[in-house]
Amino acid sequence: METPAAPTVPRPQAPARAEIPITTNPPVKKQRRWSAAALCIVLAVVAALGAAAAVNSATDRTRVLAVARDVPAGRALTEGDLVIAEVSADASLTPVPAAEKSTILGKRAAVDLRQGGLLLTSQLSAGSGLGDDQEQVGVQVKRGMAPSGTLAPGDRVRAVTTPAQGGEPSKKGTPPETLEATVVSVSSPDATGTVVVNLAVGPDDGPVLASRAALGRIALVREPRGE
Repeated sequence: METPAAPTVPRPQAPARAEIPITTNPPVKKQRRWSAAALCIVLAVVAALGAAAAVNSATDRTRVLAVARDVPAGRALTEGDLVIAEVSADASLTPVPAAEKSTILGKRAAVDLRQGGLLLTSQLSAGSGLGDDQEQVGVQVKRGMAPSGTLAPGDRVRAVTTPAQGGEPSKKGTPPETLEATVVSVSSPDATGTVVVNLAVGPDDGPVLASRAALGRIALVREPRGE
């Protein structure tokens, strides 16, 4: 007799799993988003400040005096010698402000001024060296007969009379004849190094200095500027 088969018991089914969406990009953290936004803001601010600085630098200009035409050393400045120019503010430059133009007119150039250059206070001499009782004498000075390149308007000098050609020098202990003078202007040297120095002297010394200068018997000694 066959044994009856055991009844089949159904297998319990597992609970259904929730479907998880598949993505290739990991989730972005909010903190990283805020950092990127903050960096963009900082860069924008820096760029704006740089642009503002560039604009301010271009517009920060000042009015100064410039030389309108060549002016030789020793000549008094006139209205036509100066022009107003606008330049960018620069601490390394010290040109004369345009507002001081009225105080500059009448002052003499201590050096040769060239057209187009900015006017500096150091290029000016306070006066002409001429008083109401002084005369002006032009003296042609050869190379070696005056300090080279150091004479400037306002310098005090001694005009020393040199021995005549073929003459005997002064005896030992006897000082040469000299005249006190003040430099008014100095020309540029020519091809031989000769310059013309305009000197201011007293009225009694003018004719004497002129006669000695005509004979080419003048050498100049500059007095110390500190005195």
